Amino acid sequence: MRYLPAARHAARALTLGSCLLIALEGLTPVTAFAQTKTQTAASADASTSPARFLSDFEKRVTVKVLPNGLTLMICERPEAPVFSYFTIVDAGDANDPGGQSGLAHMFEHLAFKGTKDIGTTDYAAEKVALDKVEAAYAAYDAEYRKRVGQDPAKLKQLHEAFVAAQKDAQQYVIPNEFTEIAEANGASGLNAETSLDATQYFWSMPQNRLELWAYMESDRIANPVPREFYKERDVVMEERRMRVDSNPIGRMVEQFLAAAYVAHPYHRPNVGWASELNQITATEAEAFHKKYYVPSNITVAVVGDVKPSDMPMLEKYFGAIPAGPKPEEMTTVEPPQTAERSVIIKDPSQPLYLEGYHRPDYRDPDDAVYDAIQDIFSNGRTSRLYRSLVRDQQIAAEAEGFSGFPGDKYPGLFAFFAVPNQGHTPDELRTSIHKEIEKLKTTDVSDAELAMFKTRARAGLLQGLGDNEGLAEQLAIYQLRYGDWRELFNQLQKIDAVSKADIRRVANKVFVSTNRTYAVVETAAPQQAANGGAQ
Repeated sequence: MRYLPAARHAARALTLGSCLLIALEGLTPVTAFAQTKTQTAASADASTSPARFLSDFEKRVTVKVLPNGLTLMICERPEAPVFSYFTIVDAGDANDPGGQSGLAHMFEHLAFKGTKDIGTTDYAAEKVALDKVEAAYAAYDAEYRKRVGQDPAKLKQLHEAFVAAQKDAQQYVIPNEFTEIAEANGASGLNAETSLDATQYFWSMPQNRLELWAYMESDRIANPVPREFYKERDVVMEERRMRVDSNPIGRMVEQFLAAAYVAHPYHRPNVGWASELNQITATEAEAFHKKYYVPSNITVAVVGDVKPSDMPMLEKYFGAIPAGPKPEEMTTVEPPQTAERSVIIKDPSQPLYLEGYHRPDYRDPDDAVYDAIQDIFSNGRTSRLYRSLVRDQQIAAEAEGFSGFPGDKYPGLFAFFAVPNQGHTPDELRTSIHKEIEKLKTTDVSDAELAMFKTRARAGLLQGLGDNEGLAEQLAIYQLRYGDWRELFNQLQKIDAVSKADIRRVANKVFVSTNRTYAVVETAAPQQAANGGAQ
């Protein structure tokens, strides 16, 4: 289980093709499996051994679980008077309650709207106004949901009352005040991300603003205000229209995941189903926050010019967040797939091909083997899919395999995506991909391929630890997922142990037709597409 810092996420996206990036942004996890790889132990230089790096970091990393359950991490890197932080909440869109898909993603949009103290001219009055907004929306929504006996005139009247209530609440809003305070004090890279697995918040700031950051971040966790909630809901609806409804890849991915998963929440899109997204409320958002944004479900890592002596100050702010019970683990388990599933979409766009095979989650002992398979299939111009489909046969413009899709906290998919060149078809790509899979199942990979995978792994890890932002992200995620950030370095040993036999064994276990779901976009005239659609 490896997560991408933002800079490396962008680099990986280039290999997927810009069209896939646009469609999958927000739908895919911020994971990548080509980032923490290593050389063989025999060839590893002692100066860059995992043991040495671990020993060095152990001297600089301080971890404290506060009485309220929140995990705070500090990593000293005093080369420059700045710091970066990464807050991860162990809840993503897979945790959306039934009928409320897209709810977790809303908090990414509310992240910088402020708190009870920031972003308002008079919170007491604003709270009254926001309660009136909820009451007005509840009345409108009750009438809107009526399947029998809906009164159009009453519905219009109730909607007008809802709009008027929003306008009244808006008078107390100081737009962008949270962001402006942070940026006026040197903050850069303010952002938030939501995947199906988790929600993250991050930025960088001058060291002498550490206490201001601690106040703002802890206040945002403890005292969120669903300010301009319905305005932001409209923004997310537009995101959905752009990423999915108006994007052939987005439509294909949505139908593909709905077919690949019959029980687990991975079957629904990160941005949410339109009918559910269009009706989620600020009241539901508050209930979600109360359940999942509890300190015991949050890890915060700070990396840069910080010291263990800063911990008491951080604890003063983050320790004041009210405690709550850690949310129960998800109990839904995707049943084993027993037959191939397919989605055929007729669309007035270029043809596309996507297929996926169920694989275990990041805790599986063979997790590193999937990393190796991804690297051998897809890492650069020497990879098997590029050489075969793009360079030699010239039947594809893009061809790639990637693991942990659409998430890896729970069992995900190893997927293959390809775009045919003009004059070629998805069926040709499917046949060629399956030939490459069969080679992997029947013939050992070469010594060079295995060595290149491990060499790139080590380089990827070192690059990921080279900046404060990437290190804060890696430390927080590994602490959350494994309960110990040191697992970041233990991964190197696991990857170093991957053998040719492991790759063949896993390929034969996972890449079987009964475990496969595929989706095809077939080019069709607009009228034919309207009549055909997804099958």
